[in-house]
Amino acid sequence: MQNNGEPSKLLILWTSGEKETVLHMVFLYGINCRKKGWWDEVTLLVWGAATRLAAEDAEVQAQIAAAREVGVRVIGCKRCAEKLEVVETLEAVGIDLFYTGEFLTDWIQSGKKMLTV
Repeated sequence: MQNNGEPSKLLILWTSGEKETVLHMVFLYGINCRKKGWWDEVTLLVWGAATRLAAEDAEVQAQIAAAREVGVRVIGCKRCAEKLEVVETLEAVGIDLFYTGEFLTDWIQSGKKMLTV
């Protein structure tokens, strides 16, 4: 909780298609943020090369499920998923897809915290 009474919010912008980084940074930190209460709300935005990795790798999909279980909101760029033809696959693993450009712009302009990987 932030001092002003507002919940602390973190956006993790996941663009890396490198599995080692994803498993040992994105999910390690994102899941622990919620488990240990470091942030009240954590949102993981799947974008770019991360889209293909999330659609094709079973171990990464298991980590998406684990993150969702502890309260991480997992969203994804619908345009990326459309271009890669993986919309149904990503929705099946629980990723909320929508056109995220405006969402990301609003987040950045609001001054909220963001981690880019």
